[in-house]
Amino acid sequence: MKNSDILSLIDQKADNSIEVAQEIIENPQLLPIIFEGISSESNRIKFRSAKILRIISEKEPDILYPHIDFFIELLDTTNSIILWNVLDIIANLTAVDAERRFDKIFQKYYGFLEAGSMVTAAHVVDNSSKIATNRPDIRDEITDKLLKVDQVPLSDECHDILSGKAIIAFDDYFDSIKGKEEVLSFAEMKLQSQRNATRLKARKFLKKHNE
Repeated sequence: MKNSDILSLIDQKADNSIEVAQEIIENPQLLPIIFEGISSESNRIKFRSAKILRIISEKEPDILYPHIDFFIELLDTTNSIILWNVLDIIANLTAVDAERRFDKIFQKYYGFLEAGSMVTAAHVVDNSSKIATNRPDIRDEITDKLLKVDQVPLSDECHDILSGKAIIAFDDYFDSIKGKEEVLSFAEMKLQSQRNATRLKARKFLKKHNE
């Protein structure tokens, strides 16, 4: 498939992101056109390109890992939609992070919890169990960050939502958590959450893990 054909597929009204991602996986030499798409003046091409890269990172992270610097640089973007995709992509790339590149951006990545955006913080929390699974050597540091989601500069309602997401993350790797008591205490506090969904998540978590 030619570059022009890829661009045509991306720019169609119908979302062909999955089809394009598969084409790129089969023909990685076409990747540059997707990287260029991120800086397109067309929002459709820009956001579809980000989505395509996210899909590739989920299916075949090895293809994107040699270009991890491209994504690290995009952590400085002012475009929220691009940022949310990049946060997901970098988390997916930790599965193949042989060079431990994530170590150098750990504080920056988790600094997005403090960015004042509920959606941005949610992406960080949602990605945390994946990162903790892929990188057990930094699992304790990730757990510490999640235990402090109530301290981020957001509303109490946002704290409740993030806490529910943190509980889901803890559930994914609870057996390997060293400080289980602290995590259980966190969940116990959320039994008093103003958000019903968070209370239910805490109750289910404690029923499963509190012996």
